[in-house]
Amino acid sequence: MKIGILQPVTGALAQDGEHGRLGAEIAIEEINAAGGIKSLGGARLSMVFGDARSNPEGGVAEVERMQAEGVVAIIGGFASPIALAASQAAARYDIPYVVDVGVSDQIVQRGLRNTFRFGPGFGTVTKAALDNLVAINEAAGRPARTVVIVHEDGLFGSGLARLLNAQLPERGFTVLETISHPTPSRDMSNVALRIRALNPDVLIPSSYYSEFVLLARTLHQQRIKPKAIYAVLNGAASNFRFVREFPEAANLIMDCNHWADPRKAKTAEVRAKAEATGRFWLYNIPLNYSCVRLVADAIERAGSTDRIRIIEALAASTFEDHIMPYGPTRFLNGQNQGAAPVNTQVQDRDIKVIFPRAFANATPIFPAV
Repeated sequence: MKIGILQPVTGALAQDGEHGRLGAEIAIEEINAAGGIKSLGGARLSMVFGDARSNPEGGVAEVERMQAEGVVAIIGGFASPIALAASQAAARYDIPYVVDVGVSDQIVQRGLRNTFRFGPGFGTVTKAALDNLVAINEAAGRPARTVVIVHEDGLFGSGLARLLNAQLPERGFTVLETISHPTPSRDMSNVALRIRALNPDVLIPSSYYSEFVLLARTLHQQRIKPKAIYAVLNGAASNFRFVREFPEAANLIMDCNHWADPRKAKTAEVRAKAEATGRFWLYNIPLNYSCVRLVADAIERAGSTDRIRIIEALAASTFEDHIMPYGPTRFLNGQNQGAAPVNTQVQDRDIKVIFPRAFANATPIFPAV
C-alpha cells in the first residue's frame, strides 16, 4: 500500500524536509513491524517519497508523479506555499492530503474535502503565543512594552506578521517596526543595525532555519540584547542543531511552536530512534511520525484503499495515538481542533517546555538581560 511522503530535501528547506522524512520512516517501520493494516489482511505500507525541492512547483510535480504511482494518501509539504499548491493538486485526484506543518490558514479555508491539517495554524499559534507572552511579561512586572517584528517575506512570514501587527497593540504592546527579509538571506547586518537603533524590549522573529541562525549570531556578535527574543513558529529557535552549534547565540531564546509531548514515553522512544541515525531532534520528526499514524488509523478504519473512503475516515477521526501535546484528533473544515503549540526556551544548552504549565518541564527566564 503506497503512501506519498512529500518533503523538501533539496534547496533552502532541506534540513526540515530530511527530518520530516525521517519521522515518516520511523512510523512506517513501526506500523509494518506491528502487522501492517490489519483490516486489509496485514497490508504493509510502502513509502513513495517526493522531493518538493523547496518550492511549490516542485511539490505539484511530485504530486503528479505520486498520482501515477497509485498512492492512497499524501503526507507533508512542510512549507505553507508547498502545502497549499500540493494539496490543491492532490484534490484533482481525490487523494487524501495531510499537512504536517504548513501554518497558513489559507490551506484549510478553500473547502477542499481531501485536505487535512494535523497541526495548528497561524491563528491558533498567534493567539497562544501572545497569551503566553502577556502571562510571562505580567509575572515579571511588565518590563516589556515595545516590539520589533522580523519576518521572512513569503506566505508564512508575511501572514504571521499581519496577525502580530493586528493583535499586539490589543495586548498593550507597541510595534516599533516590522522588518521583512528574503529567503534565502546571506547577510543580516542591516537588520541587526535597525534593531539596535529601535532598541525594542522584545524581538519577535519568524523565519526559516538559516535566516534566523544568521540573525541570532549577528545580534550576539554585535551585543544587541533585547529583554527577550520571543520567536513565533521559528525555524531554528526550537532546534537542537542551533543550540548545539551556537549555544551562546541560542541561550534563553523563547519560541512558540510545534513540539512533541515530553510526558509521553513514546516521545522518548521515537527521539532515541531519530538520534540513533545521527540526526537532531526537530519538531518535523514527531509531526510526521504522528501524521503517518493518523493516516494508517484512517485506512484501518476505512478497511479499504479507496481514496474517498479514506477521506471520510479522516474526516471522522478521533485518533489519539500520537506524540504531540494534543487531545483526540477532530477535524472541522480540515483543521484539527485539538492541535496546539507549546512555548519553549533554550536553557542550559537544552530546549525546555515552559508553557502551557501542564506540559512544562521548566519555568521561563525573563527578562533575559
